[in-house]
Parts: sequence; C-alpha cells; structure tokens
Amino acid sequence: MANSAQAKKRARQAEATRKRNASLKSELRTAVKKVRKAIAGGDKAVAAKTMQESQAVMDRIADKKVVHKNMVSRTKSRLSSAIKALA
Repeated sequence: MANSAQAKKRARQAEATRKRNASLKSELRTAVKKVRKAIAGGDKAVAAKTMQESQAVMDRIADKKVVHKNMVSRTKSRLSSAIKALA
C-alpha cells in the first residue's frame, strides 16, 4: 500500500490510465473484428470500406502508444491482404 501522498497520487493515476488503455484496446479489437466479419461476408467493397474506417481507429490508438505501432501495421497488412484475396 502506498504510504506517501505522492505514491497515493501515482496509484490513482495509474488506475485511471489502466482503465483508459483497456478501453482503447477493446476499441481496437472491436475494429479488427468488424473488418474480419466483413471479409467473412465475402463482399470486397464492403470489406474495403470497413477497413478504411477501422484504419483510422487503429492508427489513433497506435499513436497514443497503447499498443506498438508495428503490431497495428502488421494487423492492417494482414487484413488488407485478406481483402485483396477476396477477388
């Protein structure tokens, strides 16, 4: 347990940051699932449109360093490859 006032404040801040990061990670996973569902649907145009919308979410979360930028880049690459394979 935190003893000093500074340590107590840091504990409060860490908890708030953890909640915010968890929410953003959840938003990221939802965006990826949305694209995967569109790909599973088989309509290339719908999948491409969904991918474009989800890319903004992914990039925004990567810019905040909640997840590593390379992880987001790898995910976008794999999703776009799957969309191209729909043809």
